[in-house]
Amino acid sequence: MLIAVLLGLVALSTAKVYFKETFDKDWAKRWVPSTFKEAEGTQGKWEVSAGKFYDNAEEDKGLRTTEDAKFYQITAAFPEFSNKGKDLILQYSVKHEQTIDCGGGYIKILPAEGVDQKTFNGDTPYNIMFGPDICGSSTRKTHLIFNYKGKNHLIKKDIKAETDQFTHLYTLILHHDNTYEVQIDGAEVAKGSLKEDWDMLPPKEIKDPKASKPSDWVDEKMIADPTDKKPAGWDDIPK
Repeated sequence: MLIAVLLGLVALSTAKVYFKETFDKDWAKRWVPSTFKEAEGTQGKWEVSAGKFYDNAEEDKGLRTTEDAKFYQITAAFPEFSNKGKDLILQYSVKHEQTIDCGGGYIKILPAEGVDQKTFNGDTPYNIMFGPDICGSSTRKTHLIFNYKGKNHLIKKDIKAETDQFTHLYTLILHHDNTYEVQIDGAEVAKGSLKEDWDMLPPKEIKDPKASKPSDWVDEKMIADPTDKKPAGWDDIPK
């Protein structure tokens, strides 16, 4: 699996790129491989390569997994930002050149603080998770998960994922009006509203105009029971 990444914000006709990776000779200075699975012997090793087939050997380089049936986690830092009033674009390409049977190629945007890059793993908190998940014939979808108030919320739609051996460009666009769009190879595959397509907000409640208190309703939270009385011998018990 090969991955290349671009993250940016768009306001009006201008865009600011917060993170772009072309995997040049200094890529290892920017990326921190996780050692979370090393003790179990299931931590996979990364390399940078254009893969088995490509258009340009230098320009088409990406992170490449080197071993089957291993865990892969790697992170790179970039400046903290706010997308308030701006469109956020997360875009990266994936190539499953080995005709993948089971695996995921997700990108996550992590919080600015509280992340240990060396132990980054599937339980590390994140803000956004986006990307393809393929496992057999039953799971072939693109995940889109948002963390809101400490809870991960999965999209209620099924978004397709490409399963062939070729390079595909996955793009997430979060608009500042709380709508979103997912594109694969520049073509729209899903769009909608964050409010409608996730259960991040509880259902709204409205007052029933016909509801009223009973005529004998009492507003006191605690009321003495007039039929209650002390058990026999209660006053004989020492304090």
